[in-house]
Amino acid sequence: MIKKVDYIVVGLGLSGIAFVEKLIENNKSFIVFENNSQVSSVVAGGVYNPVILKRFTPVWNGHEQLIKALPFYKKLEEKLNITLDYSFTTKKVFTSVGDENNWFIASDKSMLSYYMNPTIQKEKIKGIIGDYGFGELTGTGRIDTPLLVTTYKEYINSLGNLVEEAFDYSKVEISEDKVSYDNITAKRIVFSEGFGLKRNPFFNYLPLNGTKGETITIHAPKLQIDFLLKGSVFVMPLGNDNYKVGATFNWTDKTSIPTDEGRKELEDKLQKIISVPYTVIEQSAGIRPTVKDRRPLVGVHPKYAQLAVLNGLGTRGVMVAPTVAENLFNHLENSENLDIEIDIKRFE
Repeated sequence: MIKKVDYIVVGLGLSGIAFVEKLIENNKSFIVFENNSQVSSVVAGGVYNPVILKRFTPVWNGHEQLIKALPFYKKLEEKLNITLDYSFTTKKVFTSVGDENNWFIASDKSMLSYYMNPTIQKEKIKGIIGDYGFGELTGTGRIDTPLLVTTYKEYINSLGNLVEEAFDYSKVEISEDKVSYDNITAKRIVFSEGFGLKRNPFFNYLPLNGTKGETITIHAPKLQIDFLLKGSVFVMPLGNDNYKVGATFNWTDKTSIPTDEGRKELEDKLQKIISVPYTVIEQSAGIRPTVKDRRPLVGVHPKYAQLAVLNGLGTRGVMVAPTVAENLFNHLENSENLDIEIDIKRFE
């Protein structure tokens, strides 16, 4: 028996979830293929922060993305009856007088002034090494991405719309007004499979690099901080005296296997910003879907209009996913122009 749907969605990470939500919102029928092969959304820190603290510059469209993202996650909290959004301040550890001066200059700029406190915090913070003080950001926090991904998958499964198996590209049959896969026919397929795109014969021409990121979770009862600490690594409170520490950037290793080298790098950096004992209780790794120009990969296949891609969200997926998913949906359904900065046509 042939099953007819509007969309087949491949991948249920942050981008897939955001796109499926647009489908549900607009009463579109769909089937999701998800085989848990890509774990970047699950191991990600889930931090949202519209300021690049390495250079004290704004994240690309970060303010606008947050305005859309935070209500999106609030809606999902209510829908799934879970807590996803944990807001906190972020404190940047200064390592020189130059950091202080650059912070003052940046905090006076229009968008940045919305988040950056111009007053330098000089007081010592117990357990933290910070001889030059701290800069404070407000309006930051984290989305519990592991909980979101696992709970949303259960939700889609409860609707009868989930296929838990690897997507076989060789089974795709494209005709003039539809696309078929086994016993399913659809108007379109949207691929949101993260680093798995490298194996996708329709879109593997796109320059998705993929950077491996590793994090550790530590138990540190004497740290006692309720803010995210940002130095050469971040230290993010998870509750119960546990903190996530990350992250590494490895451009050569394309496996999702945690390494001793990754753990050592994180611990070496961690010990330069905290001075209290801790125990490593977990280590995770995943491949971020990153692009050389640091912009997402969104758009329609140059030859097959029935195939679309939603990928390359990089390190700030929780912020950008709702915006780009909405743009793609409106492009496919309402002929809205894609943002030229994310449109895959830039690589044709």
